[in-house]
Amino acid sequence: MQALVLEQKGKLALREIDLPLELGPDDVKIAIHTVGVCGSDVHYYTHGAIGPYVVREPMVLGHEAAGTVVAVGSNVEALQVGDRVCMEPGLPDLSSRASKLGIYNVDPKVRFWATPPVHGVLAPFVVHPAAFTYKLPDNVSFAEGAMVEPFAIGMQAAARARIAPGDIAAVIGCGPIGIVVALAALAGGCSRVFISDFSAEKLAIAAQYPGIIPVNIADRAFADVIATETGGWGADIVFEASGSAKAFSGIFDLVRPGGAIVLVGLPVEAVQFDVPGAISKEVRIETVFRYANIFDRALQLIASGKVDLKPLITDTFRFEDSIKAFERAASARPTDIKLQILMDSGKD
Repeated sequence: MQALVLEQKGKLALREIDLPLELGPDDVKIAIHTVGVCGSDVHYYTHGAIGPYVVREPMVLGHEAAGTVVAVGSNVEALQVGDRVCMEPGLPDLSSRASKLGIYNVDPKVRFWATPPVHGVLAPFVVHPAAFTYKLPDNVSFAEGAMVEPFAIGMQAAARARIAPGDIAAVIGCGPIGIVVALAALAGGCSRVFISDFSAEKLAIAAQYPGIIPVNIADRAFADVIATETGGWGADIVFEASGSAKAFSGIFDLVRPGGAIVLVGLPVEAVQFDVPGAISKEVRIETVFRYANIFDRALQLIASGKVDLKPLITDTFRFEDSIKAFERAASARPTDIKLQILMDSGKD
Protein backbone atom coordinates (compact mmCIF):
# COMPACT_ATOMS: atom_id res chain seq x y z
CA MET A 1 0.00 0.00 0.00
CA GLN A 2 1.05 3.60 -0.47
CA ALA A 3 2.63 5.37 2.50
CA LEU A 4 4.68 8.44 3.33
CA VAL A 5 8.21 7.08 3.54
CA LEU A 6 11.29 8.81 4.87
CA GLU A 7 13.85 7.36 2.48
CA GLN A 8 16.77 9.06 4.20
CA LYS A 9 17.56 12.35 5.87
CA GLY A 10 15.82 15.14 3.93
CA LYS A 11 14.11 12.85 1.41
CA LEU A 12 10.41 11.92 1.56
CA ALA A 13 8.42 9.85 -0.91
CA LEU A 14 4.81 8.79 -1.37
CA ARG A 15 5.20 5.25 -2.63
CA GLU A 16 4.13 1.65 -2.33
CA ILE A 17 5.63 -0.29 0.57
CA ASP A 18 4.93 -3.67 2.13
CA LEU A 19 3.77 -3.27 5.72
CA PRO A 20 2.72 -6.05 8.12
CA LEU A 21 -1.09 -6.32 8.28
CA GLU A 22 -1.55 -9.82 9.68
CA LEU A 23 -4.40 -9.74 12.21
CA GLY A 24 -3.65 -11.59 15.43
CA PRO A 25 -6.35 -12.79 17.84
CA ASP A 26 -5.83 -9.80 20.16
CA ASP A 27 -5.47 -7.19 17.41
CA VAL A 28 -7.67 -4.82 15.48
CA LYS A 29 -7.18 -3.54 11.95
CA ILE A 30 -7.74 0.19 11.60
CA ALA A 31 -8.38 2.38 8.58
CA ILE A 32 -6.34 5.49 9.35
CA HIS A 33 -8.32 8.74 9.17
CA THR A 34 -6.17 11.52 10.66
CA VAL A 35 -2.47 11.71 11.53
CA GLY A 36 -0.75 14.60 13.30
CA VAL A 37 2.67 15.84 12.24
CA CYS A 38 4.86 15.63 15.35
CA GLY A 39 8.11 17.44 16.03
CA SER A 40 9.90 14.09 16.26
CA ASP A 41 8.66 13.15 12.77
CA VAL A 42 10.01 16.45 11.46
CA HIS A 43 13.31 15.98 13.30
CA TYR A 44 13.83 12.58 11.66
CA TYR A 45 13.07 14.23 8.31
CA THR A 46 15.46 17.15 8.80
CA HIS A 47 18.23 15.49 10.86
CA GLY A 48 17.87 11.75 10.23
CA ALA A 49 18.19 10.90 13.92
CA ILE A 50 17.09 11.67 17.45
CA GLY A 51 19.79 10.70 19.92
CA PRO A 52 20.53 6.98 19.52
CA TYR A 53 17.60 6.45 17.13
CA VAL A 54 19.04 6.76 13.63
CA VAL A 55 17.19 6.31 10.33
CA ARG A 56 19.28 3.63 8.61
CA GLU A 57 16.64 2.36 6.19
CA PRO A 58 13.35 3.68 4.75
CA MET A 59 10.75 4.30 7.45
CA VAL A 60 7.07 5.26 7.35
CA LEU A 61 6.41 8.37 9.47
CA GLY A 62 3.52 9.29 11.76
CA HIS A 63 2.42 8.23 15.25
CA GLU A 64 -0.39 10.61 16.33
CA ALA A 65 -3.38 8.89 14.79
CA ALA A 66 -7.09 8.13 14.81
CA GLY A 67 -9.20 5.95 12.55
CA THR A 68 -11.96 3.35 12.22
CA VAL A 69 -11.84 -0.34 13.14
CA VAL A 70 -12.37 -2.49 10.03
CA ALA A 71 -11.54 -5.93 11.46
CA VAL A 72 -11.14 -7.48 14.91
CA GLY A 73 -9.22 -10.51 16.17
CA SER A 74 -11.00 -13.53 17.58
CA ASN A 75 -10.25 -12.61 21.21
CA VAL A 76 -11.27 -8.95 20.98
CA GLU A 77 -14.46 -8.09 22.85
CA ALA A 78 -14.16 -4.39 23.78
CA LEU A 79 -14.05 -3.13 20.19
CA GLN A 80 -16.03 -3.90 17.07
CA VAL A 81 -16.00 -3.06 13.37
CA GLY A 82 -17.07 0.52 12.81
CA ASP A 83 -15.74 1.87 16.10
CA ARG A 84 -13.89 5.19 15.84
CA VAL A 85 -10.63 4.92 17.75
CA CYS A 86 -7.30 6.47 18.62
CA MET A 87 -4.19 4.44 19.27
CA GLU A 88 -1.38 4.53 21.80
CA PRO A 89 1.71 4.21 19.59
CA GLY A 90 4.18 2.58 22.00
CA LEU A 91 4.04 -1.18 22.48
CA PRO A 92 6.03 -2.53 25.43
CA ASP A 93 6.93 -6.08 26.35
CA LEU A 94 4.15 -6.68 28.89
CA SER A 95 6.28 -9.34 30.62
CA SER A 96 9.19 -6.92 31.16
CA ARG A 97 10.22 -5.67 34.58
CA ALA A 98 9.33 -2.11 33.55
CA SER A 99 5.80 -3.15 32.59
CA LYS A 100 5.33 -5.05 35.83
CA LEU A 101 6.36 -1.90 37.71
CA GLY A 102 3.74 0.10 35.76
CA ILE A 103 6.36 2.15 33.90
CA TYR A 104 6.10 0.45 30.54
CA ASN A 105 7.02 3.71 28.77
CA VAL A 106 10.65 3.15 29.80
CA ASP A 107 10.72 -0.51 28.79
CA PRO A 108 13.96 -0.83 26.77
CA LYS A 109 12.14 -3.13 24.35
CA VAL A 110 9.22 -0.79 23.65
CA ARG A 111 8.34 -0.53 19.96
CA PHE A 112 7.11 2.96 19.14
CA TRP A 113 5.62 3.98 15.80
CA ALA A 114 7.94 6.02 13.58
CA THR A 115 10.96 5.44 15.81
CA PRO A 116 13.70 3.57 13.91
CA PRO A 117 13.40 0.81 12.90
CA VAL A 118 9.62 0.71 13.57
CA HIS A 119 7.31 2.01 10.84
CA GLY A 120 4.72 4.68 11.58
CA VAL A 121 1.14 4.97 10.37
CA LEU A 122 1.02 7.48 7.51
CA ALA A 123 -0.52 4.70 5.45
CA PRO A 124 -4.10 3.57 4.77
CA PHE A 125 -4.21 0.77 7.37
CA VAL A 126 -2.49 -0.47 10.49
CA VAL A 127 -2.86 -3.53 12.72
CA HIS A 128 -2.58 -2.73 16.42
CA PRO A 129 -3.25 -4.50 19.74
CA ALA A 130 -6.77 -3.85 20.99
CA ALA A 131 -5.33 -3.25 24.48
CA PHE A 132 -3.66 -0.07 23.20
CA THR A 133 -6.62 1.06 21.08
CA TYR A 134 -9.25 3.38 22.58
CA LYS A 135 -12.79 4.01 21.38
CA LEU A 136 -13.56 7.67 20.72
CA PRO A 137 -16.66 9.06 22.43
CA ASP A 138 -19.23 10.36 19.95
CA ASN A 139 -18.40 13.99 20.72
CA VAL A 140 -14.67 13.58 19.97
CA SER A 141 -13.69 14.07 16.33
CA PHE A 142 -10.96 12.18 14.50
CA ALA A 143 -8.87 15.35 14.56
CA GLU A 144 -9.17 15.53 18.36
CA GLY A 145 -8.50 11.80 18.57
CA ALA A 146 -5.18 12.33 16.83
CA MET A 147 -4.39 14.99 19.45
CA VAL A 148 -4.72 12.56 22.36
CA GLU A 149 -1.12 11.39 21.89
CA PRO A 150 0.57 14.77 22.39
CA PHE A 151 -1.90 15.67 25.14
CA ALA A 152 -0.97 12.45 26.94
CA ILE A 153 2.56 13.83 27.27
CA GLY A 154 1.12 16.89 28.99
CA MET A 155 -0.93 14.61 31.24
CA GLN A 156 2.16 12.60 32.13
CA ALA A 157 3.98 15.80 33.03
CA ALA A 158 1.10 16.98 35.21
CA ALA A 159 0.93 13.62 36.95
CA ARG A 160 4.67 13.62 37.61
CA ALA A 161 4.40 17.14 39.03
CA ARG A 162 2.04 16.00 41.82
CA ILE A 163 -0.01 19.18 41.54
CA ALA A 164 -1.83 20.41 44.62
CA PRO A 165 -5.04 22.39 44.00
CA GLY A 166 -4.24 26.06 43.60
CA ASP A 167 -0.60 25.60 42.60
CA ILE A 168 1.01 28.18 40.33
CA ALA A 169 3.00 26.73 37.44
CA ALA A 170 5.53 28.11 34.99
CA VAL A 171 6.04 26.49 31.58
CA ILE A 172 9.18 27.19 29.57
CA GLY A 173 8.41 26.90 25.85
CA CYS A 174 5.16 27.66 24.02
CA GLY A 175 5.31 25.03 21.31
CA PRO A 176 2.72 22.25 20.95
CA ILE A 177 4.06 20.33 23.95
CA GLY A 178 4.40 23.44 26.11
CA ILE A 179 0.79 24.38 25.48
CA VAL A 180 -0.60 20.90 26.18
CA VAL A 181 1.51 20.77 29.35
CA ALA A 182 -0.05 24.08 30.42
CA LEU A 183 -3.56 22.77 29.67
CA ALA A 184 -2.90 19.55 31.58
CA ALA A 185 -1.55 21.55 34.52
CA LEU A 186 -4.75 23.60 34.64
CA ALA A 187 -6.87 20.46 34.38
CA GLY A 188 -4.78 18.94 37.17
CA GLY A 189 -5.59 21.74 39.58
CA CYS A 190 -3.23 24.65 38.94
CA SER A 191 -4.84 28.04 39.49
CA ARG A 192 -2.61 29.84 37.01
CA VAL A 193 -0.01 28.79 34.46
CA PHE A 194 2.56 31.23 33.12
CA ILE A 195 4.08 30.24 29.78
CA SER A 196 7.16 31.80 28.20
CA ASP A 197 8.54 32.05 24.69
CA PHE A 198 10.06 34.47 22.21
CA SER A 199 7.22 33.90 19.71
CA ALA A 200 4.43 36.46 20.09
CA GLU A 201 2.31 34.42 17.66
CA LYS A 202 2.48 31.20 19.70
CA LEU A 203 1.94 33.08 22.95
CA ALA A 204 -1.20 34.65 21.47
CA ILE A 205 -2.56 31.17 20.74
CA ALA A 206 -1.86 30.02 24.31
CA ALA A 207 -3.46 33.18 25.68
CA GLN A 208 -6.83 32.11 24.25
CA TYR A 209 -7.15 29.74 27.20
CA PRO A 210 -8.36 31.19 30.52
CA GLY A 211 -5.76 30.60 33.21
CA ILE A 212 -2.76 30.62 30.86
CA ILE A 213 -0.74 33.83 31.08
CA PRO A 214 1.75 34.42 28.24
CA VAL A 215 5.16 35.95 28.90
CA ASN A 216 7.27 37.18 25.99
CA ILE A 217 10.83 36.81 27.23
CA ALA A 218 12.03 39.12 24.47
CA ASP A 219 10.45 41.89 26.54
CA ARG A 220 10.90 40.76 30.13
CA ALA A 221 12.79 38.02 31.96
CA PHE A 222 10.57 35.12 32.95
CA ALA A 223 12.06 35.03 36.44
CA ASP A 224 11.13 38.69 36.98
CA VAL A 225 7.51 38.02 36.03
CA ILE A 226 7.27 34.96 38.28
CA ALA A 227 8.83 36.85 41.16
CA THR A 228 6.39 39.74 40.76
CA GLU A 229 3.35 37.47 40.48
CA THR A 230 4.30 35.31 43.47
CA GLY A 231 5.59 37.99 45.85
CA GLY A 232 9.15 36.79 45.31
CA TRP A 233 8.31 33.23 46.41
CA GLY A 234 8.49 31.43 43.04
CA ALA A 235 6.32 29.01 41.11
CA ASP A 236 5.23 25.80 42.80
CA ILE A 237 6.04 23.84 39.65
CA VAL A 238 8.26 24.64 36.69
CA PHE A 239 7.84 22.61 33.49
CA GLU A 240 10.73 22.75 31.03
CA ALA A 241 9.12 22.06 27.64
CA SER A 242 11.38 23.91 25.21
CA GLY A 243 14.19 21.38 24.89
CA SER A 244 16.63 24.29 24.77
CA ALA A 245 19.89 24.00 26.68
CA LYS A 246 19.66 27.74 27.36
CA ALA A 247 16.49 27.17 29.40
CA PHE A 248 18.53 25.61 32.19
CA SER A 249 20.36 28.84 32.89
CA GLY A 250 18.59 30.35 35.88
CA ILE A 251 15.82 27.72 35.93
CA PHE A 252 16.07 27.46 39.74
CA ASP A 253 15.31 31.18 39.99
CA LEU A 254 11.77 30.35 38.83
CA VAL A 255 10.86 27.71 41.40
CA ARG A 256 9.94 28.20 45.04
CA PRO A 257 11.80 26.49 47.90
CA GLY A 258 10.61 22.89 48.06
CA GLY A 259 8.98 23.18 44.64
CA ALA A 260 9.29 20.89 41.66
CA ILE A 261 10.89 21.07 38.24
CA VAL A 262 9.52 18.70 35.59
CA LEU A 263 11.76 18.09 32.57
CA VAL A 264 9.72 17.43 29.43
CA GLY A 265 11.77 18.85 26.54
CA LEU A 266 14.70 16.86 25.14
CA PRO A 267 17.83 18.99 24.60
CA VAL A 268 19.98 17.89 21.68
CA GLU A 269 23.11 19.13 23.42
CA ALA A 270 24.56 18.83 26.89
CA VAL A 271 23.21 21.25 29.49
CA GLN A 272 24.81 22.97 32.45
CA PHE A 273 22.91 22.05 35.58
CA ASP A 274 23.07 24.19 38.71
CA VAL A 275 23.29 21.49 41.40
CA PRO A 276 23.82 23.96 44.26
CA GLY A 277 20.77 25.90 43.09
CA ALA A 278 18.69 22.73 43.24
CA ILE A 279 20.03 21.61 46.60
CA SER A 280 19.73 24.99 48.31
CA LYS A 281 15.98 24.98 47.65
CA GLU A 282 15.52 21.21 47.98
CA VAL A 283 13.87 21.22 44.58
CA ARG A 284 12.23 17.96 43.54
CA ILE A 285 13.22 17.08 39.97
CA GLU A 286 11.00 14.88 37.82
CA THR A 287 11.44 13.64 34.26
CA VAL A 288 8.96 12.69 31.56
CA PHE A 289 9.46 10.14 28.78
CA ARG A 290 6.28 9.80 26.73
CA TYR A 291 3.52 8.41 29.05
CA ALA A 292 2.18 5.32 30.75
CA ASN A 293 -1.29 4.33 31.97
CA ILE A 294 -2.68 7.73 31.04
CA PHE A 295 -3.90 7.60 27.42
CA ASP A 296 -7.51 6.79 28.31
CA ARG A 297 -7.64 9.54 30.95
CA ALA A 298 -6.33 12.06 28.43
CA LEU A 299 -9.10 11.03 26.06
CA GLN A 300 -11.76 11.34 28.76
CA LEU A 301 -10.64 14.86 29.69
CA ILE A 302 -11.00 15.90 26.06
CA ALA A 303 -14.42 14.24 25.85
CA SER A 304 -15.56 16.02 29.01
CA GLY A 305 -15.03 19.41 27.38
CA LYS A 306 -12.64 20.52 30.12
CA VAL A 307 -9.78 20.55 27.62
CA ASP A 308 -10.37 21.93 24.12
CA LEU A 309 -7.52 21.12 21.75
CA LYS A 310 -9.25 22.26 18.56
CA PRO A 311 -7.67 25.76 18.62
CA LEU A 312 -4.25 24.08 18.39
CA ILE A 313 -4.98 22.46 15.01
CA THR A 314 -3.62 25.00 12.56
CA ASP A 315 -4.15 23.30 9.21
CA THR A 316 -5.08 20.00 7.59
CA PHE A 317 -3.53 18.46 4.46
CA ARG A 318 -4.75 15.66 2.22
CA PHE A 319 -2.56 12.56 2.14
CA GLU A 320 -1.44 13.32 -1.40
CA ASP A 321 -0.05 16.61 -0.06
CA SER A 322 1.68 15.10 2.96
CA ILE A 323 5.17 15.97 1.70
CA LYS A 324 4.04 19.59 1.55
CA ALA A 325 2.78 19.22 5.12
CA PHE A 326 6.23 18.13 6.27
CA GLU A 327 7.94 20.88 4.32
CA ARG A 328 5.61 23.37 5.98
CA ALA A 329 6.29 21.88 9.42
CA ALA A 330 10.04 22.01 8.80
CA SER A 331 9.75 25.71 7.93
CA ALA A 332 8.54 26.33 11.52
CA ARG A 333 6.02 29.08 10.86
CA PRO A 334 5.43 30.96 14.11
CA THR A 335 1.65 30.73 13.68
CA ASP A 336 1.66 26.93 13.34
CA ILE A 337 0.97 24.70 16.31
CA LYS A 338 -0.31 21.38 14.96
CA LEU A 339 -0.58 20.29 11.34
CA GLN A 340 -2.58 17.18 10.51
CA ILE A 341 -2.89 14.89 7.51
CA LEU A 342 -6.22 13.42 6.38
CA MET A 343 -5.76 9.98 4.88
CA ASP A 344 -7.57 8.88 1.74
CA SER A 345 -9.05 5.95 3.68
CA GLY A 346 -10.52 8.50 6.07
CA LYS A 347 -12.57 10.58 3.65
CA ASP A 348 -15.81 11.76 5.23
